[in-house]
Amino acid sequence: MATFVLIPGMLHGAWWYRPLTDGLRAAGHEVHPLTLTGVAERGHLNTAAVNLDTHIQDVLGLLEAERITDAVLVGHSYGGLVVSGVADRAPERIAGLVYADAFVPRDGESAFQIVNDVWKQRYLAGAAAGDGRTVAGLSPFLDPRATVHPLATLFQPVHLTGAVDTVTRRVYIHAERFGETPFLPTYERLLDDPTWTVHALPSGHDLIRDAPEDFLKITLAMAD
Repeated sequence: MATFVLIPGMLHGAWWYRPLTDGLRAAGHEVHPLTLTGVAERGHLNTAAVNLDTHIQDVLGLLEAERITDAVLVGHSYGGLVVSGVADRAPERIAGLVYADAFVPRDGESAFQIVNDVWKQRYLAGAAAGDGRTVAGLSPFLDPRATVHPLATLFQPVHLTGAVDTVTRRVYIHAERFGETPFLPTYERLLDDPTWTVHALPSGHDLIRDAPEDFLKITLAMAD
């Protein structure tokens, strides 16, 4: 049995992972889908102080409270920043990493630094539509359960010591049909790195909606 900790992207809570959660549990695994501070049902905790470190601590706190020492961390989109920060701070608790069309930052990078100009403008437009401490999702295709997201999480750089690289089981999933994707340079960088297993799916960015069976299959393989 493997233990999976599922970290959603910006604007989304643990609810986004429901099909993957159900599939992993049906296969006999322990699964902890997590809603980060300031989002979804934890939106009442949103303050200007909520940043990337807060979200990293959300996951570290779960690992400690549940006494998890063999977690497979799965991060979608923004969740990749959180995955990297957690694995760098507690590599001894991590059995594997799955980046689902997600950020794979280098030390000192923030989400805003990594994304392309199209997404920089979308972040800024979302921030302008927020309340000064949040960014709003402006896409008409968002699930109605999506909420605002703490703004500081997108601008705070992640600090990595290199300990994340001691986690040797690392998988990246690239969504080929994500229009204007900010993750193409990340995919191309990892594609030639022999320390990574890389998959490309004919899917949009919403892997749960567009490629649920493939997403489950790839994630289940981390339990082997």
